[in-house]
Order: sequence, then structure tokens, then C-alpha cells
Amino acid sequence: MSLTSILSADAIDSAIKDCQAPESFNHKKFFQMCGLAKKSPQDIRTVFGILDNDGSGFIEEEELKFFLQRFSPGARVLTDKETKSLLSAADDDNDGKIGADEFQLMVLS
Repeated sequence: MSLTSILSADAIDSAIKDCQAPESFNHKKFFQMCGLAKKSPQDIRTVFGILDNDGSGFIEEEELKFFLQRFSPGARVLTDKETKSLLSAADDDNDGKIGADEFQLMVLS
């Protein structure tokens, strides 16, 4: 399954273009622009599964660096600061990774 089966390719492109500059990534704005914030909990969990590159059931910090590239292969890598900010925005139990429930809460908040 690909992200474009859940989100519009145009919306993904707009969201990626909005955060092209280093340190410009804002997860709330990104989720709004790409349309994920308006999706059902099931769709959000499906997207989580796509973003969980290694299938561990969690999105770890290393996977977060390539977060934008999972949406669009030509997108930039997140900076260390952006990666840590995204992780801290979702990691409610402070275990250093994002679970499906944490991801869903972050997307819908």
C-alpha cells in the first residue's frame, strides 16, 4: 500500500514543498496540509504502518529522519533538531520511539 492510496498526491506535494527549507518542518501544519489530520483513525494507523519502515511496530528516531521521504522519495531528510522535535511531540511514554496510538494522538491533536 502507498500513501497516495490514502492521501492525494497533490496534497502531499504541497505539504512537502511547504517545508523544503531546513528547520521549516512543523508536524501539525504538515498533517493538515497533506490531509492526514482529516482521515479516520484506521487510515492514520495504515499510514503509521507505512512509516514504520522496519515493521517493528514503532517509528524510531532513525526512521523519523526520513519521515518526509516516506511521503515523497525526493523530499529532504529532517534535521536532527526537527527529528527530535517530532519525536518529543509524540513520544508520550518517553521510550524513545513512537507507537501507533502515540502517532494517532499526534496527528489528531
